Amino acid sequence: MPDTTNNSFTAREALFYHSTIRPGKIEIIASKPMATQRDLSLAYSPGVAVPVEAIAADPACAALYTARSNLVAVISNGTAILGLGNLGALASKPVMEGKAVLFKRFADVDAIDIELDTEDPEAFINAVALMEPTFGGINLEDIKAPECFIIEQALRERMKIPVMHDDQHGTAIIATAGLLNACHLTGRELKDVKMVVNGAGAAAIACAALIKGMGVRHDNVTMLDLDGVIYRGRTQSMDQWKSAHAIDTEARTLEEALKGADIFLGLSAAGALKPEWVADMAPKPIIFAMANPEPEIRPEAAKAVRPDAIIATGRSDYPNQVNNVLGFPFIFRGALDVQATTINEEMKIAAAEAIAALARDQVPEEVAAAYGRNHRFGTEYIIPAPFDPRLMETVSAAVAKAAMDSGVAKAPIADLEAYKVSLKARLNPTTSILTKVYEDAQKNPKRVIFAEAEEEVVLRAAIQFRDFGYGTPVLVGRTQAVRDKLLELGVPFPDQYEIENSATSAHVPAMVEHLYARLQRRGYTERDVRRLVNQDRNVFASALVALGVGDAMITGTTRPFAQTIREVQLVIGAKPGHLPFGVHAMIGKNTTVFLADTTINERPDAAQLAHIATETAAFARRMGHEPRVAFLSYSTFGNPAGKWLESIRDAVQILDKEQPNFEYEGEMAPDAALNPKVMAQYPFSRLSAPANVLIMPGLQSANLSAKLLRELGGNATIGPVLLGMEKPVQIAPMTAIAPDVLTLAVLAAAGVTG
Repeated sequence: MPDTTNNSFTAREALFYHSTIRPGKIEIIASKPMATQRDLSLAYSPGVAVPVEAIAADPACAALYTARSNLVAVISNGTAILGLGNLGALASKPVMEGKAVLFKRFADVDAIDIELDTEDPEAFINAVALMEPTFGGINLEDIKAPECFIIEQALRERMKIPVMHDDQHGTAIIATAGLLNACHLTGRELKDVKMVVNGAGAAAIACAALIKGMGVRHDNVTMLDLDGVIYRGRTQSMDQWKSAHAIDTEARTLEEALKGADIFLGLSAAGALKPEWVADMAPKPIIFAMANPEPEIRPEAAKAVRPDAIIATGRSDYPNQVNNVLGFPFIFRGALDVQATTINEEMKIAAAEAIAALARDQVPEEVAAAYGRNHRFGTEYIIPAPFDPRLMETVSAAVAKAAMDSGVAKAPIADLEAYKVSLKARLNPTTSILTKVYEDAQKNPKRVIFAEAEEEVVLRAAIQFRDFGYGTPVLVGRTQAVRDKLLELGVPFPDQYEIENSATSAHVPAMVEHLYARLQRRGYTERDVRRLVNQDRNVFASALVALGVGDAMITGTTRPFAQTIREVQLVIGAKPGHLPFGVHAMIGKNTTVFLADTTINERPDAAQLAHIATETAAFARRMGHEPRVAFLSYSTFGNPAGKWLESIRDAVQILDKEQPNFEYEGEMAPDAALNPKVMAQYPFSRLSAPANVLIMPGLQSANLSAKLLRELGGNATIGPVLLGMEKPVQIAPMTAIAPDVLTLAVLAAAGVTG
């Protein structure tokens, strides 16, 4: 079992993640209707014969009639899996599936993992080359050196589609982007810098080659392997790839090579760079310590001897992370979109320069709000944040243009600006914002009360909340029952979890006092209050939040929403000037739609509808979307007429007076709010595009719509998200699974719910 002690999760949770719902991380979903016999006839026989004949007549038609132009193979033989070594092709499958998921998540590229059970380069090459009709690109992964060099070179020569070994070139491109910016900040010219590369594996050699291709002089780069400096005339442990980087030098050790060096580029082993050697480097040294999971030197150790250093690592818990996910999805996106025949040096350089330029650009307001105001170009921000949504349009477009300029694009793009717009529209910003929400929770961990900790679903979410470093779960339940359940779930030390039991909690007297003061003029005796605290888990858990024992609370899986919210509101009320209500976020492939109020207010009046619209728009903006609000009805601008329209019209008039900073319109039927063809029939509508915030006229229509969409639509759903409470409280649906509970807990802890 791999050692997970340095990570924010346990082996148990990693295995549960990969096995829950359905084994693995990918599935295949049809992109065309398959409901009727006609659909099947078009999809297969006899209709499929038509595109077959078209492709046979003109192979370029494959890009029009098949998925090939958006399909990448992620291929490995498992000889160099992450930092685990040669564990074989089958063991590499989780990694390759993961890479496929990243392609889809970041660049909407469909990817299939393929594991080849051979260590023979020629057999590997032949197997991959024979699959050229299937794929638009080949991403090689986790293949040991020097075989990876042989394999990639041979495939690039034999295949007329993009082939890239990401362990080499992905790392090289991101590292080079960071080095460009580090040199910019320190006033260095590439042609003048002295660089030391510690490591001579695939990634190190690719980094050295790319940075030389961008202007660093060959004789200014000293490379080392396990046997020391690679110098001209050395015969020990040499091959053609190392020999290409040999130089004339008297240095034989890393310590000697680093004297006066401007740059240390490490792709070697933990602790390889000693602080005393850093002290001998040139002023304002640039240190890229990229060994994983432990770098060649920790940034704090380097800063202790050289406070003027600029430092990057491969770790996400330090600034300037060299992360391949900044590159490979977007490089392939651009290459696929112009049907490039290869990924050449010009395309790699374009990617590196685009990534570097993005870090120097002023961060737009919406990105700054999502990724932190401190993300500003400087010594601790020389590489863009991995989840910056601008990477898609910036890097992909740069790669596509370089492919066209270098003559390897079979399908050039005429309008690059329109292409950038189309790239931006391919991804759903909610996914990036959710990632940032999870990061924020890790950086500012909170205490979250899990009110139903005897339930396995809730307890699994609590375990993940703790293991992933989002904060401290406070488990409400019978002490021994919770500990027994923790043991059943494989937690080795259940006593490390904080459990609050209403039968034994020291907080009960303060709870009773607090709640009696709140309820005594609402018909409750002190005995009633004590009974509530002792016997109702939601009241007890809410009181823990009210007293400050916890920062937020998650409940709901054992009781209907209406009952749960009544119990919670005995203790925690509305935020002053606010109306509590629920929002469902329906997350599709490219967009998210927010529905409100789906949980509380049965027939809101005009003022309440206007308030719900304003607060839901604010929530949508916090989730990365520019809100466009539609007040929904059976009627579109009075057609047909009806008696239930006045509250909606009055709500619109209220917003007319308030002049909010978002688009809104109503009353309108759903198709008039969402379907561009129907929208075109109402040119006077104030919505510039389909609505993404839908305000329902009443609870019945809202709740029915949310549940029907969840059950029938196939979209991912977040919610209901409870807004407007004086304390962060979330109520999960009774059908929630552990990831749903975890998401709501993190949203509450991170403060996204207001």
